[in-house]
Amino acid sequence: MGAIDTTKANKENPLPAEAKKILQSIASKWSNVVDPTALQVTRLKGALTNEVYQIKWPTKAGEMSRKVLVRIYGEGVDVFFNREDEIRIFECMSKHGQGPRLLGHFSNGRIEEFIRARTLSASDLRDPDISARIAAKLREFHYLDMPGAKTIKLWDRLRNWLNAAKQLSSPEDAEAFFLHELGHEISELERKLSSNQHIGLCHNDLQYGNIMIDEQTKSITIIDYEYSSYNPVAFDIANHFCEMAADYHTETPHLLDYNKYPGLEERQRFVRIYLSSSGCQVSDYEVEQLLEDVEKYTLATHLFWGIWGIISHHVNEIDFDYLEYGRQRFQQYWRTKPELLGS
Repeated sequence: MGAIDTTKANKENPLPAEAKKILQSIASKWSNVVDPTALQVTRLKGALTNEVYQIKWPTKAGEMSRKVLVRIYGEGVDVFFNREDEIRIFECMSKHGQGPRLLGHFSNGRIEEFIRARTLSASDLRDPDISARIAAKLREFHYLDMPGAKTIKLWDRLRNWLNAAKQLSSPEDAEAFFLHELGHEISELERKLSSNQHIGLCHNDLQYGNIMIDEQTKSITIIDYEYSSYNPVAFDIANHFCEMAADYHTETPHLLDYNKYPGLEERQRFVRIYLSSSGCQVSDYEVEQLLEDVEKYTLATHLFWGIWGIISHHVNEIDFDYLEYGRQRFQQYWRTKPELLGS
């Protein structure tokens, strides 16, 4: 889960010495920065995996301020992804002109270019114009050619996470969350969803805080590739639809409202734009087929983030009710499974 652009000033400077050194080196190359050591540090709220800070320097009178983003990796979250893979994807994205440039990295974090664009809000995902732009951008993302094997990561990742969740949980929690039954559920989903899948480079965490829009050009930038990997594209779209039930900027950011899940027309429109954005003619049958797959893959996204919630409760210090979040994802899984899988 990525950073969300609501700022809260930070009194003490939380940056490691290693990061400060790189930041000063970056700023010393900019002729309009008055003092490379005069860092103004602001923490960005809403990040659920890392701590994210905006760094700003005073510049000469009348010149635009200089900013970068520092991402400090959350403690213990390496269970979720491989940082080397993430940096590799990040660098590859930069080369493709996607997302921010990587300006430097240190032992427990990295420094990124600051994109002068607005992070989306929960309500933006429902704006037909913005949604259409996201659909087209996601299609482009899925077709990016990343070095390495183009094999599905979803099922192995779910099993690995489940093992970690079992190890971290008390017997009472393991029972309350049916953790000992989930291995069977993962295998059943894999069996029922694995025929005839279109595989692409998936973001796997397309919530509103990971999407930015340039207010002038209306261009969309997808950021934060921690969970990115090759997967069925239907999983990525399903995940995006499920994120419409969330608003991480309320007093209760962990609570989900599935009444906000997009209706059939909204889902059809997104999928049609997604499929036709490459310039091909798209049949109603293709739209219906992908939509059907997407709906079934919502089950996999509920397991994915449900298990993530349990692990995060044990390893992450960020102030967020991960356990309750996980509980809601599992509830939605058990509630919708009979209808979606007919069992």
